[in-house]
Amino acid sequence: MRRIYNLIILIASLPLFWACETDEHPTASTPDTFILNTPPYVSGIYDLKNTETIQLTCSQPAFGFTAATTYRVQVATKSSFADFFTLSTSFISAKMDVSATEVATALVGLLGITDEADFPTDPFPVYIRLSAELSDGSHQVLSNIIELPKVKSYFALEPMVMPDNIYLIGNITNNWDWNAATAMVPVYGTPGKFWCVQYLGKTGDNNAEMKFNTARAWDGNDFGFATAVIDDASKALAGISDSGGNIAIGNPGWYIVVVITEVSGRDYIYHVQFLPPNVYLSGNAAGGVWGAGDNNLFAAPDISLGADADFVSPAFIGDAAGDSDGGVRASVVLAGQEWWHTEFMVFSGNLIYRGTGNDQDRVSGSIGQKLYINFTKGTGKIE
Repeated sequence: MRRIYNLIILIASLPLFWACETDEHPTASTPDTFILNTPPYVSGIYDLKNTETIQLTCSQPAFGFTAATTYRVQVATKSSFADFFTLSTSFISAKMDVSATEVATALVGLLGITDEADFPTDPFPVYIRLSAELSDGSHQVLSNIIELPKVKSYFALEPMVMPDNIYLIGNITNNWDWNAATAMVPVYGTPGKFWCVQYLGKTGDNNAEMKFNTARAWDGNDFGFATAVIDDASKALAGISDSGGNIAIGNPGWYIVVVITEVSGRDYIYHVQFLPPNVYLSGNAAGGVWGAGDNNLFAAPDISLGADADFVSPAFIGDAAGDSDGGVRASVVLAGQEWWHTEFMVFSGNLIYRGTGNDQDRVSGSIGQKLYINFTKGTGKIE
């Protein structure tokens, strides 16, 4: 009798097991829309210059189950939304504090105004809707459109930010090929400042020529002799002249090339320096000398050897155990910077720059050994 009773219980429970199984993998559906609520103070004036945020709220889209949702704010100046801008900040809550600055910046672009004098001083209507999607980017749906009838905006522009990259191109080792252009090294703690050790010898009978850009492309933002600021000391050292807009080197050799970015209004000014190729051994391997010194300077390769040649350090004269305070360390030294802001080291035969990263691991060496660096190939060794 007990067996029959247990069998009846098992059969009766099967639908429950089936329901649990099917609920483990719910199927999402895409709703037609969802509700963006009209703010309670919509009849007032939204003064974007004197307001930090605009608060928006909405209902959760009916995806068929409770799901993590990403919301994005879209702004337009016409109710048709024929032209709109999606703000960069996204939200994961149905209550959103939208940056007034982001809205103002979007409105400048939507109105197509390039001069502050032309920007409207009176309030004007702005239209807002939301897009929502699941956390994986699927099942996107748009909300209804709401009107903010009185928005007082201003001529807000995207902030000028320092470039993340500077590339050097020329008739040198990369032969005007952006894919092979030298990626300059960012200086630690100094946005917009970059450096590299570069061979600027002749190519056949032709002097080295070069330009720079923040992207690996001829996109109109490249800069050379006419658009870069080159100090007199650099001009004298490298024998610099203008060659059809390129920076031409009259004194072939190895140089440390430095680019310093300055923001002036809505423009970038690029200062280019050419410095002697001074590379220094530091730390215990250099007998406790840190940074620039007369006795820890690498020997630069003779210009006759071309680009594929090694810089060679002095022989190690101190204990170079790779502990936290010891090890072999090397850098160039730039004015206004600590020596470790431009540090680098060889790991498994590869030259690795610290750049804007954290302190590098220590590398051991023995007294009498030397550090060899090939800046063109990005390789090195200790022996």
